[in-house]
Amino acid sequence: MDKRVKFDFEIYFTNGGSVKGEDFRLDIMGENISDKELADYIVADLRLLMVGETKILNKEILTETHKRKPINEKVENSLFIDLSHTIENGLVTYKGLPAPIICDYLSRENSKQFYAEGTEFQIGKIEMVTNTGTYIDCPFHRFENGKDLSEVGLEHVADLDGIVISVPFSETVEITEAHLKNHEIRNRAVLIHTGWDSHWNTEKYYENHPYLTEEAAIYLRNCGVKLVGIDSHNIDSTLKKSRPVHTTLLGAGILIVEHLCNLNLLPKDGFLFSAVPPKFKGVGTFPVRAMAKLHK
Repeated sequence: MDKRVKFDFEIYFTNGGSVKGEDFRLDIMGENISDKELADYIVADLRLLMVGETKILNKEILTETHKRKPINEKVENSLFIDLSHTIENGLVTYKGLPAPIICDYLSRENSKQFYAEGTEFQIGKIEMVTNTGTYIDCPFHRFENGKDLSEVGLEHVADLDGIVISVPFSETVEITEAHLKNHEIRNRAVLIHTGWDSHWNTEKYYENHPYLTEEAAIYLRNCGVKLVGIDSHNIDSTLKKSRPVHTTLLGAGILIVEHLCNLNLLPKDGFLFSAVPPKFKGVGTFPVRAMAKLHK
């Protein structure tokens, strides 16, 4: 049934003064609407600035025919796609490296001794290597004098124009220069979708995984890409001890994101990619919350 809300409001400004309204009626979706949603709507609709305290008074939900578009109807201008694996206690990302230990430093029960009754906090403790979960590599990971995470600008990790290049592992695990041609890749985050993330956290994930060839890395470098990501165990082949793709890309200041997932949910292009790590000094790789923002 159509619902409307009737209410009064008072809005006070941080630089003095106020504006008030009585017996406002607006169409809504669902059975109710929060005071905050109403206040946010009034502030935005009236284009008010310097807003401080807001009050919604005498709110009443009415059953009446809608006269216009409900104010809380969802209108998504963008959609976020999570491209990161979940990190949990005991997760093995790379065989031979220790799994993370995630536990309480201060449990809620133990915190009771420090705070007033009914006030509890949890402070977590994490012990892990930096190559855990979905992570980003910067030049310091490979080169002693390369930029570390504290020296990488946000413009290199956030809101990058992205493109997905699909090379299914069922067809080949070796991604060559030929797979990368005929795509618009300059100044973009190039995400290689192989589908290997379907084996995540299984024994199969660690062996015979998809990878880029050295020639592919050189091609990406010469084309001036900003970042290269892959939904595989490593962007290099791990069958040999050399790591030519890391060497080529990181040597040119091109960041690498490994262990991505959900690339199948993305369009070929028309999205922004972000993989922002903490600002650590002396660290060359660290987990990220990789994501894509799609515009509708």
